[in-house]
Amino acid sequence: MVNSMTGFAAGRGSAPGVEWVWDLRSVNGKGFDLRLRLPEGIDGLETVLRAELGRAVLRGNVALALKLTREAGAGSVRLNAGVLAAVLTALRAVEDAAVEADLRLAPTTGADLLALRGVLEAGTAEEDQGRIIAALSRDLPGLIAEFQAVRAAEGLALAVIIAGQVTAIAALVAEARRLAEARQPVMAATLRDNLARVLGNSDGADPARVAQELALLAVKADVTEEIDRLEAHVGAARALLTEAGQVGRKLDFLMQEFMREANTLCSKAASAELTRTGLDLKVVIDQMREQVQNVE
Repeated sequence: MVNSMTGFAAGRGSAPGVEWVWDLRSVNGKGFDLRLRLPEGIDGLETVLRAELGRAVLRGNVALALKLTREAGAGSVRLNAGVLAAVLTALRAVEDAAVEADLRLAPTTGADLLALRGVLEAGTAEEDQGRIIAALSRDLPGLIAEFQAVRAAEGLALAVIIAGQVTAIAALVAEARRLAEARQPVMAATLRDNLARVLGNSDGADPARVAQELALLAVKADVTEEIDRLEAHVGAARALLTEAGQVGRKLDFLMQEFMREANTLCSKAASAELTRTGLDLKVVIDQMREQVQNVE
């Protein structure tokens, strides 16, 4: 299945005390180039992003931006179990002493306990980073899936366009073959006339040598091999459009081969109709090359 190198995805997410916005987009490129724009203070996130996107994207210039917003005063906290146990032990001793002294104490709530110094501790910066990276890592696959879906949909549209262009090329190649076969009697007669003219105006020339040179010219003017190779390229292009994985580079190389054969066909055409068909062929090949530039 053909994938496009053009894609876009955006997403929002949140975790306790933090919110974020993703922006992921790509355009065509010769290889895989990833550019990240990340907030400061989240060490280790870049490694995660490069690994995940490197597995998902084979080719293209990819840009990922992340905007992170923390709530005022937000941060991780943890319960100090040791301090809490000591506080509960002391509280029990106080309550027992109050009972012996026949004193009635107000009930102690959980909020009272948490308000005591040392029961709750603020998390470290490393803990905050780890928590945020874990939340972002859980959110990332959905973003990448949306991004890949856009590239796949664009690739499907590209495949339809390219398949139509391959069909147009095949039709022009068939027309070129018809014209090349139709010109053969004319070329043979022309060569015979040229041979007679040369022999009639060249005293002492070796007729066998002259005939050999004219035969070489006839071989050089023959476009059968070019047409055969163009037909083979058409088959290769159709096969690549149904092939899984990265086919953009192969298609790009194939376009160079298409154009090389079309150029040779035009240079050897020796007829206005065949030249015109060759030029039409070059136009369609160039149009197809522009579309192929976007295939992953």
